[in-house]
Amino acid sequence: MTDVHDKKTRSYNMSRIKGKNTKPELLVRKYLHSRGLRFHLFDSKLLGKPDIVFKKYHSVIQVHGCFWHKHEGCKNFVVPKTRTEWWLEKVNKTAMKDKENEEILREMGWITLIVWECELKGDRKEETLTSIYNSIVCQD
Repeated sequence: MTDVHDKKTRSYNMSRIKGKNTKPELLVRKYLHSRGLRFHLFDSKLLGKPDIVFKKYHSVIQVHGCFWHKHEGCKNFVVPKTRTEWWLEKVNKTAMKDKENEEILREMGWITLIVWECELKGDRKEETLTSIYNSIVCQD
């Protein structure tokens, strides 16, 4: 099966996809900052360069896009009909690396939170943001 876009259009579309400072990341950061939490971004000293790092609470947040990080069972994770094998290999590698990084961070004593892009939309948004905040500040 061939791509529905020509090479130039596909290249342009792919170049518009951001890896950092995505809308879901900015939403989480703005909410947590407005609640008085201060954090670091993309700490290269930590495996996987977590999106948001709370050194004070020894916690990290990864904000995952549902497609790119293979959110199983999510309506936003749909395997493309073109180059299916290539895409599956790509997202499977990403998901596997995510799990490895999370496991290592936990072994190092870090609390890790994963927030999915779909959890920050519609009716779930406020509940998700409140839950993230509580998970950070209400640790036992």
